[in-house]
Amino acid sequence: MSLVRRATAQDAAEVLRLRQVMIDALPGGDGSTEWHAQARPALEERLGEPDGDFAAFVVDHPDRPGALAALVAGTVDYRIGKAGSPHGRSGYVFSVATDPDARRRGHARACMEELLAWFRERGAGQVMLTASAEAEPLYAALGFVHKPDPTMMLRL
Repeated sequence: MSLVRRATAQDAAEVLRLRQVMIDALPGGDGSTEWHAQARPALEERLGEPDGDFAAFVVDHPDRPGALAALVAGTVDYRIGKAGSPHGRSGYVFSVATDPDARRRGHARACMEELLAWFRERGAGQVMLTASAEAEPLYAALGFVHKPDPTMMLRL
């Protein structure tokens, strides 16, 4: 049985907490959480749409009930078709985070695999993301390759 599950509206506060972990690890992260209260209602709405174009996959924290250990979130959108993606559906991964005390256990990889399956189910012809240097080996192991710009892409 997989530890990964689709996030629900009840996970919104923890999803925002892990997104903040990711933001704070990037250059310019300032630790500000004031925006969480404003972001939460829209996030709860999106997490409550099981057939929408947004999905987040999570792993519950094994040592802290009610907390999440890992998060991966992405969206499918339409872009005018092109070679390799004639239907124009593209996946975009925009939030990948693991709680610092739950790292190196494969949670992010398991969540990414679920998100990639979700993209495939929705007919995405490609998936894009921006990779930090620390996360790049994970994405490369999943098949993502560098484009001429800093975005990485995986052909599905």
